[in-house]
Amino acid sequence: MTKIDIISGFLGAGKTTLIKKLLSEAFAGEQVVLIENEFGEIGIDGGFLKESGIEIREMNSGCICCSLVGDFGKSLREVVDTYHPDRILIEPSGVGKLSDVIKAVQDVQDEIDAELNSFTTVVDVTKCRIYRKNFGEFFSNQIEYAGAVILSRTDKAKPEKIEESVALLRELNDKAPFITTPIARLSGTKILETMEAGKSLEEELLDEIICPECGHHHKESGCCGHKHHDDEHGHHHEHEHEHHHEHEHGHGHGKCCGHKHHDDEHGHHHEHEHGHHHGHGHAGHHHADDVFTSWGRETIHTYTKEQISGILEQLESDGSYGNVLRAKGMVAGEDGEWIYFDMVPEEHEVRAGAPEYTGRICVIGAELNEDALAGLFGLS
Repeated sequence: MTKIDIISGFLGAGKTTLIKKLLSEAFAGEQVVLIENEFGEIGIDGGFLKESGIEIREMNSGCICCSLVGDFGKSLREVVDTYHPDRILIEPSGVGKLSDVIKAVQDVQDEIDAELNSFTTVVDVTKCRIYRKNFGEFFSNQIEYAGAVILSRTDKAKPEKIEESVALLRELNDKAPFITTPIARLSGTKILETMEAGKSLEEELLDEIICPECGHHHKESGCCGHKHHDDEHGHHHEHEHEHHHEHEHGHGHGKCCGHKHHDDEHGHHHEHEHGHHHGHGHAGHHHADDVFTSWGRETIHTYTKEQISGILEQLESDGSYGNVLRAKGMVAGEDGEWIYFDMVPEEHEVRAGAPEYTGRICVIGAELNEDALAGLFGLS
């Protein structure tokens, strides 16, 4: 089965740099076909790609995301039948709508031996506000429908500019992972993993919670049949984290950033709401001491190991933050290294680790004081 990955973004956003990195680090050993949709843009370096053994099929017949869906389908089928590649990269014109490109692929994927794997938008962190103003729906659509958003120029932009851009982009897409770490500091494998949207930090922690009844690790249901169930507010938690666009391939985008997941006007359906209560217990019973909540943030804030150790000691000793069961995160260090931390009551670990796609913090416990937690981590 051929995987199809769409890499969208305006001219100059950094798509070429990303594609080169993925080809050399994440797709090494795979047969890859790059489909370029040239629409007044400077093409990718053909010499580089030919040296890498990459086939180029330039689509000069017009924009694939406009009226030429039929031609696009024929071309895609021809590529699959001729090359049987492991992967097809589609770099659409920056002036098109990502939703139309996604639909164009989905309309033909069932007829050919291929499936849509990921759809990512690269955006220059310094131009978000002006692009949103000048390009309106075309810019918004590329962000809104992205399975992952990669912010370029984050190594050159001021922290406040990055935070401003992330906040603006989150208004358009509060579900997809945002890569804020400069991609030069990330491995191609890590970038691809994020583009494909793996488990969120919160989901990982929920998986690791030990059932008070049987002492085993499990989530919704497990060896003793305990389930997350409707809470006192009537919220039902499915832990699905599936992204269902009205014309989109199902794609998981769970993450821990404090945003609620809900049905929106575009048909995205999200069963799990961050920050609500989750109960462990037998059907029909709701044990107050088993109820736990989660608080999490994404952040570009930098810390020292000493600061993180101090924060974890506060969480362990100061009950004003709530009854903390677990805290885990990966944040950028002030010295350029990344700091990983993990805390259970009366025990914590702080260590150096590989760069993450963005700083992530998650705390799970009972009766958490979210404002106090944000203040403790310097994020209020």
